[in-house]
Amino acid sequence: MKSIILREIKSFFGSPIGYLVIAIFLISNGLFLWVFEGDYNILNTGYADLTPFFTLAPWILIFLIPAVTMRSFSDEKKQGTLELLLTKPLSIWEIVNGKFLGSLLLIVLAIIPTFIYVKVISNLGSPEGNIDMGSTIGSYFGLLFLIAAYSAIGIFTSTLSENQIVAFIIAVFLCFIFYFGFEGLASLVPGYSNIISLFGMQDHFKSMSRGVIDTRDVIYFLSITVLFLSFTVYQLKSFKA
Repeated sequence: MKSIILREIKSFFGSPIGYLVIAIFLISNGLFLWVFEGDYNILNTGYADLTPFFTLAPWILIFLIPAVTMRSFSDEKKQGTLELLLTKPLSIWEIVNGKFLGSLLLIVLAIIPTFIYVKVISNLGSPEGNIDMGSTIGSYFGLLFLIAAYSAIGIFTSTLSENQIVAFIIAVFLCFIFYFGFEGLASLVPGYSNIISLFGMQDHFKSMSRGVIDTRDVIYFLSITVLFLSFTVYQLKSFKA
């Protein structure tokens, strides 16, 4: 599995994809949080916290993560190398996990530079250091679990077509449905809003952003991740058969 992970990382940084993903994520966040006027501008909120960043990041990642994962198996299918990959002395689960972890690591690398935001906000606080670290740490954990779920969805959709654009569009659609779709549906059914929203990522992400790591939220994200990785394995088994 290690060889698959290293292969994915090398392919990301052997082309402009890896650098573009990191650059686009950091630049887009930086512009919205520090330059553009609006609800996401931290300097205009008057509060020493990173709520605007954790509100904006999931929406940017809805597009960036599918852009990273769309080639995972689509490209293998298109080039005819999937059969060769499946004949390697690795189980299908090891191949899928290798692809998944390679994509996950790339996105995590894009998140790491945002830690500087914590230092900046802490210095800007009045008094200095006046920042809710519990909420901030919880939000980063929530973002990590969200990234894992998005990546698993993207890996799965890459098995559905050899066309990377098709895989990208389906992944964006599914990520949107799981992040906001259930929340939107809950608002249309007031009597069952609490139950319906529990099926969406946004509710669980917001819960973790309060600084309390609830096992129910962790189990939810892990379940979504494992579910879509299982779908991926099933797809590859049917292809192998």
